[in-house]
Amino acid sequence: MSMSRRQFVGRAAAGVITTAALSASAADPLPPSSGGAGPLIVSTWPFGKASNDAALKILRAGGSLLDAVERGIWVTESDVTNQSVGLAGTPNAAGVVQLDACIMYGPGHKAGSVAALEGIRHPISAARRVMEKTKHVMLVGEGARMFALEQGLESLPGNSREAYDNWMKKHPAPAANVPPPGPDNHDTIALLILGADGTIAGGCSTSGMGNKLPGRVGDSPILGSGLYVDNEVGAAGATGVGENVMRYCASFMIVEFMRQGMHPQEACRQVIQRIAKMDPKPVDQLSINFVALDKKGRFGAAGTDHGFKYSVTTEAKSEVLSNPGLG
Repeated sequence: MSMSRRQFVGRAAAGVITTAALSASAADPLPPSSGGAGPLIVSTWPFGKASNDAALKILRAGGSLLDAVERGIWVTESDVTNQSVGLAGTPNAAGVVQLDACIMYGPGHKAGSVAALEGIRHPISAARRVMEKTKHVMLVGEGARMFALEQGLESLPGNSREAYDNWMKKHPAPAANVPPPGPDNHDTIALLILGADGTIAGGCSTSGMGNKLPGRVGDSPILGSGLYVDNEVGAAGATGVGENVMRYCASFMIVEFMRQGMHPQEACRQVIQRIAKMDPKPVDQLSINFVALDKKGRFGAAGTDHGFKYSVTTEAKSEVLSNPGLG
């Protein structure tokens, strides 16, 4: 049964929220800090672990933090089994895969972003080029594609119509019928890194909601929504239904809560609580999930999707952690 916003807020006020709730308890302890020197890498979903591991390998080889973010996300963008990130993602209602990505670098508060990008294998690389090679922050559509090609980024011919046709055989439905929220039709790789020297960077990449209207852009390439990095405080990333994240500038709000001293996990939960009080949809239909880390090496996550998991990697270990949804 769906929980109404009134029911959710009432339970929160009464202090009877379960282990999936918004405040920590003995049954739901805060995650530990990364513990010791070395990088901390946090990303969304179990598929993020492979990206984390690739990012750590780059850092161990002497690569920069931005190299680690970019190459780490490459792994997920190249995964042909992943239908929510990269050119293997589920096409839009016109049968075209349109990609969104952004990247942020703490020092200098630098950022780059691309949206509705077609035919480019690694949108995260296009976002980095926007940040490093132009005076702009965001490029979209055909302009973003032309820029990526001018930068020599790898492209693929066609508009993935074949991928769309194959998808439609498994999911027969009118082209304009957008599927309901769920992990099967929209996910995102949001990857955050705290370097050994305290520098913070992050990236985000997605193919967006399956069967979306052409030109639809979610939260992933929007700074302060899908991703936000503040080198003095920490970073946060999002995954889920982009419309329900971007209307609240959620990742920016998480970082601001951490600025006030909140643990990253509690900051994620407080943002969900804030959104739940304002959004008219039942909480279990919001599909908003967040990961965060701070300058102290602490990390955490929270989400409304019961199956939401996140990946954490340090020099000591790399693992997938569960975070219960709101029950």
